[in-house]
Amino acid sequence: MATTQDPALEMQELTQKINHLNYQYYQNSVSEVSDFEFDQMLKRLEELENLYPEYKQPHSPTQRVGGTITKSFDTVYHRWPMLSLSNTYSEEELREFDKRVRKAVGDDVEYVCEQKFDGVAISLTYENGKLAQGSTRGDGTRGDNITANVRTIRDIPLQAHGKSYPDLFEVRGEVFMPLQVFEQLNAEREESGEQLLANPRNATSGTLKQQDSSVVASRKLGCFSYGFLADNTPFDTHSESLQAIQKWGFKVSDTWRKCGNIEDVLAYINEWEKRRHELPIATDGVVVKVNSYALQEELGFTAKSPRWAIAYKYAAENAATKLLGIQYQVGRTGAVTPVALLEPVSLAGTVVKRASVHNANEIQRLDLRLGDTIFVEKGGEIIPKITGVDFEQRPADSQPILYPTHCPACGTELVRTEGEAQFYCPNEKGCEPQILAKLEHFIARKAMNVDELGPKTLEQLYRAGYVRNAADLYDITFEQLVPLERMGEKSANNILASLEKSKATPYDRVLFALGIRFVGSTVAKKLAEELPDLEALRGATYEELIAINEIGDRIAQSVIAYFQDQDHIQLLERLRAAGLKFKSEKTTPEIQSDKLEGQTFVISGVFESVSREELQQLIISHGGKVVSSISKKLSYLVAGDKMGPSKLEKAEKLGIKILSEEEFLGKIK
Repeated sequence: MATTQDPALEMQELTQKINHLNYQYYQNSVSEVSDFEFDQMLKRLEELENLYPEYKQPHSPTQRVGGTITKSFDTVYHRWPMLSLSNTYSEEELREFDKRVRKAVGDDVEYVCEQKFDGVAISLTYENGKLAQGSTRGDGTRGDNITANVRTIRDIPLQAHGKSYPDLFEVRGEVFMPLQVFEQLNAEREESGEQLLANPRNATSGTLKQQDSSVVASRKLGCFSYGFLADNTPFDTHSESLQAIQKWGFKVSDTWRKCGNIEDVLAYINEWEKRRHELPIATDGVVVKVNSYALQEELGFTAKSPRWAIAYKYAAENAATKLLGIQYQVGRTGAVTPVALLEPVSLAGTVVKRASVHNANEIQRLDLRLGDTIFVEKGGEIIPKITGVDFEQRPADSQPILYPTHCPACGTELVRTEGEAQFYCPNEKGCEPQILAKLEHFIARKAMNVDELGPKTLEQLYRAGYVRNAADLYDITFEQLVPLERMGEKSANNILASLEKSKATPYDRVLFALGIRFVGSTVAKKLAEELPDLEALRGATYEELIAINEIGDRIAQSVIAYFQDQDHIQLLERLRAAGLKFKSEKTTPEIQSDKLEGQTFVISGVFESVSREELQQLIISHGGKVVSSISKKLSYLVAGDKMGPSKLEKAEKLGIKILSEEEFLGKIK
């Protein structure tokens, strides 16, 4: 195919675009284009490089596996390179692959077909049967050492079973997030006002980059192992190795199949095109490998992929329809989110009428206009998204969509925080959808669990002028409830009883119910553990907050800002007066010794072998006392990683003895 522009310029532009997309995908877990679009760009660049080799760059993305190295983890070199697979979307190219293989090694070829799970590739190194290292693919030659995070994944054995394995071997696998876990994680992010994750693959990638392995453990990642490597492999075929590593304790998907010829391969692909939706994780194709290791060695590799394997990728399910309008929804945090209203179209077995647009940047990037014929895709994403526009079908008189400058609900001018894509309505105390969403959040099951009170009744109470904030709920009377639509005496009494019952809700759930931005249910539990009453939380400094495990800069600033608002302080006082719990009710630990009797301790920072909560329990169980502030009377400051510098400085100034984690644990042994 000839190029229609300067080939050197087109190659340069393609190289820059592919490098950018690689960086976004591997480092930021963001997929800006579909897999098909990316593959077409790469294919076009390869074609141009063959036509015009004089313009080929030495570091072209066609010569390397995508991705660069993050600085957050130690870099490790792969003993065996983690190369990418060449891929195809057509049966014809798959048959061509089979012809190339048989031409090189003869017709006696057996294949193994495996599901191509949409996750993150990892390398697992074992020495004497023990897990020695887990690393990401990175650029194929070197990756990130994520051993601590890998150890939290239950599908990965820390010690291989049996004794028939080599002294040193490597297992390759795909880490994934089950769809159910992904949906739960997104629900929690929505509750805490955070941007939703696009798909399980992005969520998996982001999880594996967490610095705190306890966060990784909470995400319940899985791993399917699919490859075995050793200097002197004891197996003749790939299928034998799969059976062996399964016996050694690795989780191998039972969806793989041995195929005698290319027709069997195509039958497998056609069968799983429909069946893959039955699986609890996302898949986007099938990997086809030559089964014999001897034949694999004979076939060898290109610069970036093995000649004995290929990935057949299913096209993402998409459909064309018309864009009828854009609806702007105002959420609990004030974020104004555009949702595309579509002419109903059948996609992946469901009728789609709405699609995600995300934000103003996306509308501009796609150049969306009302009346456009647009393409909607439902691939790895749970919610359908718009992937492009059929510009040939665009009406001649179409006009660009202008993002609103003012809130569609209350008319307040929208604001945009630097570094964020979202526009926000700042009128949190007077914007009806925000107020109602905050009230719905407050009564939700994971918050105050006022199960007899629903959104429709809340809306009636709001519009009648009875409820404007959470504290107003506890002032509702029987006389106010009974006249409401579809409300009888029994229902009114049930609502009042449910509100009364909610007063027994534990402190961490009350904290979550307040709806402080970025404080989801998990963060609320952490805050309640470390700062066991509202006064301690309200008085916590920035340094003290970020020293708490999982509390970062954004959460700390949000908590401080919340308590600087006098309306929030008044709300909290009214809720306290209503009888809500603003203090943790911890059980006193069993006394183990009097080794720390008469001694007082302040705990600050993050610890390796124990949590701060466990440290507190240890101090009390050995007769000591935990206090929150440093004074001359303090016996010890127990200092962990990332402790607040102000506490350290004050302790040193007062001559307080500072204990490391190891020194403290040594005192109670």
